[in-house]
Amino acid sequence: MKKIFLLLFLATATAFAQKPIFTSAKVKAATVYFNSAEISQSAAVTLPAGTSEVVIKNVANYLLENTLQVGVPSNVTILSSQFTNNYISEFEPDENSPALKKVRDSIKLVEEQIALVYNQKTSEQKTLELLDKNNQVYGQQSGLSVTELMKMVDYYKTKRTETANTINTLTAKEQKLNEKLTDLKSKLEVNISKEEKISTGKLVLQIMSETPLSTQLDISYLTQGASWQPFYDLRANDITSPINMLYKAQVVQQTGIDWKKVKLTLSSGMPNQSSFAPELSPWFLRFENRQYDSLAYGNTNNVAIRGAASQELSDVVVEAYRTTTKAKSNVAATITEHQMNVSFDIDLPYDIASNGKQHSVTLKEIKLPATYRHFSVPKLEQEAFLLAEISDYAKYNMLRGEANIIFEGMYIGKTQINPSQTADTLNLSMGRDKKISVKRETVAEKSSTKFLSSGKEQVFTYDIIIRNNKKEAAKLTLKDQYPVSTDKEIEVELLQSDSAKVDKETGILTWEMSLKPTETKKVRISYKVKSPKSKTLANL
Repeated sequence: MKKIFLLLFLATATAFAQKPIFTSAKVKAATVYFNSAEISQSAAVTLPAGTSEVVIKNVANYLLENTLQVGVPSNVTILSSQFTNNYISEFEPDENSPALKKVRDSIKLVEEQIALVYNQKTSEQKTLELLDKNNQVYGQQSGLSVTELMKMVDYYKTKRTETANTINTLTAKEQKLNEKLTDLKSKLEVNISKEEKISTGKLVLQIMSETPLSTQLDISYLTQGASWQPFYDLRANDITSPINMLYKAQVVQQTGIDWKKVKLTLSSGMPNQSSFAPELSPWFLRFENRQYDSLAYGNTNNVAIRGAASQELSDVVVEAYRTTTKAKSNVAATITEHQMNVSFDIDLPYDIASNGKQHSVTLKEIKLPATYRHFSVPKLEQEAFLLAEISDYAKYNMLRGEANIIFEGMYIGKTQINPSQTADTLNLSMGRDKKISVKRETVAEKSSTKFLSSGKEQVFTYDIIIRNNKKEAAKLTLKDQYPVSTDKEIEVELLQSDSAKVDKETGILTWEMSLKPTETKKVRISYKVKSPKSKTLANL
């Protein structure tokens, strides 16, 4: 009975002391969302019959464990799984680790250099011994003339000094190489510690196999160490050409593992994977908070009159230059549109390093039929802006993002694309057009302030001068305004508007004009404000 108990104890101890099976996972595909990524990997492993501990290295340094899925053959069972960044083993680390290989290669090189120096030093020492021995032989010989003796002494003196200096130099070099070797061996120990404790994440699986076999484990999980955002390049040669839009993505990942030649998919969805079956809730529609949206995603190049004028500007419809070119697409990704999101399956494999830097990925290139118009509000900015209208924009699967503007071969600046607006057409600001000059100036002789017995009377007059310095005609929407009274003690009268369309409720004046090449036009706005002289108008 004692022998049987001892054998059982030894067998159990051997099983618990069994060396873990180490393997490394390779990234095959990655689906990147706006705030996370789903990574698919594979790992080759050779399993003995029975229960084994398998340590899978080169997984993301953080993952959501409830999203982990491991595919195994039917005759293999996973008993447990655990993710860790601090797996410590009593067994040797992976000898193929790049960090360890680099240090070991350096150690080998230094050891070779030390051996070479040792051989050179030994040779010089033997030469020195031979010189001393020959000197003693020559000293015992007689019959040497003084001249021969002097030549022999000079040679011996010169050669011995040279040899001794070489030995000293080689000794110093040998000492430095030994110090370097000691330092490298110290680094090797540090790197081994890093390799086991703080490198990439590891999956520790307890696996039971019915028979010995070599197989592949398919692993997928969700990690928050990656993201992407849409980005665009908008190019237009002139106001008669369509917009050449390069649809791109900026992908960032810090998962701790480099993605090399991976199948990349970008999705506009926001995953929330869990192990529980989903349930549908009522779907209540609501209006978007437009004020918040304009603050958070405002167009950096758009011009808007403050207050009551902002709504008016969004309703402007003008005749403009139209192109008849149909949309033409040069697709670099397969686009799949779902009910709530859009996904882009990139056609070519990509390398994306885990360095936190933005990696540009081309999605597609399309030509957008555009309607161009110039727009100016000189009261706020004395410049003309070129706007492009895109109709039926939903079919291009654009997402909200930043865009570079290149017009007539010149970088203009950045703008924002927001396809989630409610208008039928998408307005893209193509930046400031310096070839349309706009000036708004006060007409002093037509402006005045008078104090009457009944109150104060102020007259304001402005001239707006527009010049087209382009070689082609241009059509411009020009806007200005006069104040609107909200108090019965304040009277406002529009004196001159030069055929502008007047909105009396908002005080917005709109001119639609066509400018020939090098043509200059001028319009005048004049208004009168009456108010009590004992009171001051705060915002006049």
